Amino acid sequence: MKTVFKWSLLDWHRLVNSGVLADKSVELLEGEIIEMSPEGVEHSYTNHTVVEYLRELLTASVVVRQALPVTLNNSEPQPDIAVVRLPSTKYATHHPYAEDIYWLVEISKTTLSKDLNEKQKIYSQNGIGEYWVIDLSEKKVWVFTQPQENGYATSVELTTGIINPVAFPNVAIAVERLLIV
Repeated sequence: MKTVFKWSLLDWHRLVNSGVLADKSVELLEGEIIEMSPEGVEHSYTNHTVVEYLRELLTASVVVRQALPVTLNNSEPQPDIAVVRLPSTKYATHHPYAEDIYWLVEISKTTLSKDLNEKQKIYSQNGIGEYWVIDLSEKKVWVFTQPQENGYATSVELTTGIINPVAFPNVAIAVERLLIV
């Protein structure tokens, strides 16, 4: 029988602050330290261009964070994009908490199963109101809303059209601008 040691957020922060993980690409998911996949060119280009697009659309309304941690219950993932509440200065002392997050975005190719299953469950359990997965292989965007205990009540797959984020229903985000490559 395999026994897995579960890390608390407090112990995780101690470990991170010790510098032991400084050269490691890892995140904490459900108390377990998980190695993150390296970013390919398509992933990093999409991440950069989507962040720039969202910043342009949401100027002065939010902070758009790129590949930085968020602190949730027993997890500290590093979503590709986190759209969070202002002011940005509040994140000088802690990563955004669930109540600070408008929505999260993962850009996915090799990690699609993890993003659609494990991360979706973690984000919904933490009450993240909206979660998107940009699927680079199939050229579509999965939009999840209405968080519940074991996933989101609503999911839509889009290849074209407009997304109006739950938190900003008057903002029109073109799906084609998210599916750049």
